[in-house]
Amino acid sequence: MLRSVFLAAADSSRLGRLVSSATLSKNAARRFVAGDDVADALRAARELADDGLAVTVDHLAAETATAEQAQAVRDEYLSLLRRLKAGGLTPVAEVSVKLSALGQRIDDKLAFEYALAVCAAAADAGTSVTIDAEDHTTTDSTLEILAGLRKDYPSTGAVLQAYLRRTEGDCRELATAGSRVRLCKGAYAEPESVAFQDPLDIDKSFVRCLNILMSGEGYPMVATHDARLIAIAEDRARWFDRSADEYEFQMLYGMRTEEQARLAAGGNIVRVYLPYGEQWYGYLMRRLAERPSSVSLFGRALATRK
Repeated sequence: MLRSVFLAAADSSRLGRLVSSATLSKNAARRFVAGDDVADALRAARELADDGLAVTVDHLAAETATAEQAQAVRDEYLSLLRRLKAGGLTPVAEVSVKLSALGQRIDDKLAFEYALAVCAAAADAGTSVTIDAEDHTTTDSTLEILAGLRKDYPSTGAVLQAYLRRTEGDCRELATAGSRVRLCKGAYAEPESVAFQDPLDIDKSFVRCLNILMSGEGYPMVATHDARLIAIAEDRARWFDRSADEYEFQMLYGMRTEEQARLAAGGNIVRVYLPYGEQWYGYLMRRLAERPSSVSLFGRALATRK
């Protein structure tokens, strides 16, 4: 029930304007979002790096409706990567980017061109790019663009969502040497025809996909806060004789920080997904939909940031 409520809220532009304009909720969101601009992201990234954590930085842009907006997002990432390099934060920090922000819904070729520019800037900075997953209608386009990017930048990461019924097949295709794949549960409202709806079915799919990735030749990036799935991932890594540098865990900024520290102290690579930007509302609603238990965290943040 809570998942559907938050997913509906994420798609409500009216509610988004109301919540985003409220100083109290904006301040509370700072627990989960680094801030509005690059300087905020750099500060948070450095703090995480000093704690022994890796980072992937995501710019939260407004919905891209024009080529000019897509170009502005591209330029934001180019600036971000230059500043990450100048600050000595690469390669511990990489970037994540949504193709829709680079114009995917306008023109696939435009999105590919701009993503290619971001990948080139990342390579120059000594780091990598991960292409975020979005709703199922974009999956084929995203994977096609990813394949094109990997011709010149093979370290470009993919994101696969376990709740999609197709994802086991995608895992088999992408579990190849050098292939970086982030596996997450999924955070969009999808029809039953394409996505599992029951949480247990989603978890079972996650484990099946995890087995494929761990047994393959690629580099699995296990993106979950679920203690049971984390334990299964640790077990699967041992079963398939993976050393600690042959996979990683990924978690969201501000969530399960003690678990992040525990995993890192145990010798695991832990990468924190670090968003910044003024368009934080939709991001936060989808994260709460993924993990409804985090509602209490947001509630406490509201209570302590008056």
